[in-house]
Amino acid sequence: MEEDNQPFFWIKSEGEKKLATENLVPGNQVYKEKLVVKKGIEYRLWDPFRSKLAAAIMNGLEEFPFENKTKVLYLGASTGTTVSHISDIVGPSGVIFGVEHASRVARDFLDRVASYRKNIMPILQDARKPSEYFSVFGKVDVVYVDIAQPDQTKIAIENCEMFLKKEGYLFLVIKTRSIDVTKSPKKIVDEEIDKLKSKFNILQTIDLHPYDKDHAIVIAKFKS
Repeated sequence: MEEDNQPFFWIKSEGEKKLATENLVPGNQVYKEKLVVKKGIEYRLWDPFRSKLAAAIMNGLEEFPFENKTKVLYLGASTGTTVSHISDIVGPSGVIFGVEHASRVARDFLDRVASYRKNIMPILQDARKPSEYFSVFGKVDVVYVDIAQPDQTKIAIENCEMFLKKEGYLFLVIKTRSIDVTKSPKKIVDEEIDKLKSKFNILQTIDLHPYDKDHAIVIAKFKS
């Protein structure tokens, strides 16, 4: 295992080097991920086939602004797989505002993740209506967007304008098939990036293949 004061770790498991985070809630699993104890510390293996942020790391993510004490607004928390690993990373002094609209999925998120982790504030709201999130306080360091909507980039920008601090980071998952099934995925990604350019500096675009088909993640920095 690589030793360092770092947000995530590479752990040897079953003869392979695998991504992991230090478990904030020892003994607790979120999605049947494997728990590994090394030198008395419990780690959760972070599956890139289940988490687009892990897939981005595997595919060469260059900037990783999630660390101890980071404040994150996460749109599309779903059942909380990725949120739980970010929760491990930001620690007890960080906070994740997890927005999820679908009630069945949100119930799963509350039961399996938010109820065990004090640094997660679940927000059962539509990401299209950021003015209705009553529990977000202050500006956040990162806005992470993983929602399957044709206007997902517009929703992301509106949330950033309301909650992201200047020079803060946007992680935008682009689900090309949710936007337009008739165009090539590359063309869609380019078009969505163009929508960001007036307000953001684009840092990196990562294709999430082979972990996710026709998905990309764009990392951008809010202009001051």
